[in-house]
Amino acid sequence: MLRALRRAGHTAVVLDDLRAGRADFVGDAPLVRCDVGDHAAVERAFAEYGPVDGVIHLAALLSVGESVAKPLAYYRNNVSAAEGLIETAVHHGARAFVLSSTAAVYGHPESQPIREDAPIAPINPYGASKSMVERILADVEAAHGMRYAALRYFNASGADPEGGIGECHEPELHLIPLALEAAAGLRPALSLFGSDYPTPDGTCIRDYIHVTDLARAHVLAVEGLLEGQEGGAFNLGTGIGHSNREVLDAVERVVGLPVPILPADRRPGDPPELVADASRFREAFGWEPKHSDLDTILETAWQWLSSSRGL
Repeated sequence: MLRALRRAGHTAVVLDDLRAGRADFVGDAPLVRCDVGDHAAVERAFAEYGPVDGVIHLAALLSVGESVAKPLAYYRNNVSAAEGLIETAVHHGARAFVLSSTAAVYGHPESQPIREDAPIAPINPYGASKSMVERILADVEAAHGMRYAALRYFNASGADPEGGIGECHEPELHLIPLALEAAAGLRPALSLFGSDYPTPDGTCIRDYIHVTDLARAHVLAVEGLLEGQEGGAFNLGTGIGHSNREVLDAVERVVGLPVPILPADRRPGDPPELVADASRFREAFGWEPKHSDLDTILETAWQWLSSSRGL
């Protein structure tokens, strides 16, 4: 996101407590190390680096399974902290706010691909927390005029094609890096959660979107909002679904190594299928994903894993 903003000519300040981030990824941009829920620290950052035109809010807990086990942590971090950030943004005159939201707000959608007018019916605290912040932003826009875009990601994946930045979670939670680590022998096996879903091969189906395409979408969103474009909620995906087994087959094809699999039960809160209709954002902001075919996603992720782990 930072690289995309700077390539587009914007000056950006990063607020991050680094609990799940790395300072070296920030480069020479200003870094304010604080929890986004620390209202006083966020106020000081806005005062020091302002005026701030727009905010891109990416900080959140993001594990569906963990949210079911620890709902209070998700509501505190994803809702309460976001409310404080939004309040500070309004107080300091920010004109645009872009939220990292999620397809999890839809729960078990009735039809695929999913449109933005589908019912908001999250089935886990993670999705519920994001839908709450979306509602806060809509009410704040009506009351204070700060335009917003809630970008409902489908499955963010891949790594920067230019190198140097990729998924670096501890513990790792996402299918693609877990599968690549298993293929590389960095973990004994991949736990495949559920093989009895109502899908053609029994495994979950997801819409994978490359992080570079996501980052570009955020740049277009904040620029458009600042120019007076109407915001709201938008899906970000490709409209193409891949099952977990299809992803594993593609990993083996791309890297030329087998992926050892450990069958496991379904995770609580996982819907069988999530595929985006992202035509609304494409038409409104002129966005087109360029790196989100599955092979490109896997190639960039493998390149990152290989370089970062010395393979």
